[in-house]
Amino acid sequence: MATQTSSVANVGLTTGTSTGKTVIVDSVIAKVAGIAARDVPGVFALGGGAARALGAIRTAINSTDLTQGVSVEVGETQVAVDVTIVAEYPLPLQRVADDVRAAVYTAIESIVGMAVTEVNVTVNDVHIPSDDAAEAPATARVL
Repeated sequence: MATQTSSVANVGLTTGTSTGKTVIVDSVIAKVAGIAARDVPGVFALGGGAARALGAIRTAINSTDLTQGVSVEVGETQVAVDVTIVAEYPLPLQRVADDVRAAVYTAIESIVGMAVTEVNVTVNDVHIPSDDAAEAPATARVL
């Protein structure tokens, strides 16, 4: 699938009426998919290792990329989506992936108005809550 860019040249959907035309850019479709995927219980984060590292930097400066981990391929009336997620342990990975797929289908079809041909979900990692505790700063043993 084509990698998603935020260029205005990537026009996903153009519809016209007698009163004007509507253009929905590919990055908007990717953002809708990203928001839908993030809202699924069991999804810890979106994107692979490098994307998440860059996302952590963006978060530190209060700039979240809602398309992180999402790429879209947009035709005239249809869209295909690839989503990369980090799932929460110990939830069943297949169920989380199925829930992400359903959420993305529903969001794009209802908000954007395009038919979704496929949503491919890649589980890139599993987040273990104890990993957060290991990253917490250690308490000094001596004063």
